[in-house]
Amino acid sequence: MINKNESYVRKLIEDGTREDGRGLTDFREISVKTGVIETAEGSAEVKIGNTMVLVGVKMEVKEPYPDSPNEGGFVVDAEFVPLASPDFENGPPGEEAVELARVVDRGIRESHAVDMEKLCIKEKEAAWTVHIDIHVLDHDGNLIDAASIGAMAALLDTKMPKWDADNKKIIRELKGKLPVSDKPVEITVIKIGNKLLVDPTAEEESALDARLTVATLENGELCAMQKGGDGYFTVPEIQQAVELAIDKGKELRKLL
Repeated sequence: MINKNESYVRKLIEDGTREDGRGLTDFREISVKTGVIETAEGSAEVKIGNTMVLVGVKMEVKEPYPDSPNEGGFVVDAEFVPLASPDFENGPPGEEAVELARVVDRGIRESHAVDMEKLCIKEKEAAWTVHIDIHVLDHDGNLIDAASIGAMAALLDTKMPKWDADNKKIIRELKGKLPVSDKPVEITVIKIGNKLLVDPTAEEESALDARLTVATLENGELCAMQKGGDGYFTVPEIQQAVELAIDKGKELRKLL
C-alpha cells in the first residue's frame, strides 16, 4: 500500500517537479573535503544536500591471496550511524550497509583504478591491503553516490606508509601517493512511474519503483552497474540512465 507521503511524491514526479524545486536531472549542492581524519592514511567528507558521509582509508600489510600472489587487497565496509536516520539501529551492519559497501566496492574494483600489483611488497609473502571505511553520518537519500565520491576522494588523498620488512611492522611515516590511475564515479538513477531522476532524497527513494547505479570512468566508459528495487527498466530507460550517468559523472568528477 502506498502511504500518503509516497502518493504525494509520486504525483510531483509524474508532473515533472520535485518538492525542493530541482529539475529531475539536477543534483543538490555538493561539497567534498579531504584530509579530515588525522589518524587515517586518507579521508574525505562528502555532503550532498543533507546527506553526509565520512570515509577513511587505512593500510594494512597481509599475505596475498593464493589466486593473486603478486597483488594487494581491497576491502570496503560501511557503517550506518544510528543518529543519521530514525531507520538505523545499533548492531552489526544491516542489509542496506552491506549493499552500500558492495556497490561502492564494485565500482572501484571493476575500474581497476588502483594498481593492485604495485601494492605487492613481496610475492606470496606480503602486500598492502586498502581498507575503505564508510560512515553514514546523516541520511537524506542518495547514499551510494555520496559514498562513491567519498571513497574516491579518500583514495586520492591517501599517502602510503612505510613497511619495515626486517621487523615486519608498519611505520606511520607517509611515503608517497596510493597508485591510482582513474577516477570512477557512480551515479544512481531512480525510476518513479515513468520518470527517471538523479540524486533522490530519502522521501523520493521511499517512492521509487527501481534503481540503477552506473559507474563510469574518466573516458566515459562503463565499468559497473547495479540494479535495485522491485520494479524494472525498459531498454530505452536503461539507455537514458546510462547517458545520465555519463553526463553527471563528468560533473561530479570535477569535485575530485
